[in-house]
Amino acid sequence: MSMLRLASVFILLTAISLRAEPSAAEQKVLEATKSQELSVVHLWAPWCSNCQAELKGGDWLKIVRDNPRVHFYFVSVWNGGEDGRAMLKKFDLVDQPNVTILADPGPRGKDHIKQFFGLPLSWIPTTWVYKGGDLRYALNYGEMRFPVLQQFLEDSNCEWSHKGEPQIE
Repeated sequence: MSMLRLASVFILLTAISLRAEPSAAEQKVLEATKSQELSVVHLWAPWCSNCQAELKGGDWLKIVRDNPRVHFYFVSVWNGGEDGRAMLKKFDLVDQPNVTILADPGPRGKDHIKQFFGLPLSWIPTTWVYKGGDLRYALNYGEMRFPVLQQFLEDSNCEWSHKGEPQIE
């Protein structure tokens, strides 16, 4: 039994040590999301019908333009390293000053990435809102409701405190 435990520990430590390093896209986004300004990380792929539906309405362009102090990171995932710039260009997102377009090099198919800088990634589109390195909101499943995203951006900029609130006894 002790040999079995020892073998299990060895396998676990080996798996941890072999873990892949973060991609260049992950490193860039991780560093950028430490900013005190708001950041939106949108994980998507040009072949994804839900991602396409989000773009067609023009709401991404509107929210990018309506929030010039927010930086938007469009990170193409599960797309064989392609960044999807051609599709984003069709919807006027490429030349916006507060948009960065990146691609994760991971493959498409069964071996695609399952995490992006340590957070689970099981569905696209996925959208995360960050401020000061903290994840404020995570929308991990499906198409974006843009009034909801706008509310999350506004809420993320609010300062609040529990000071002065009655204590629960």
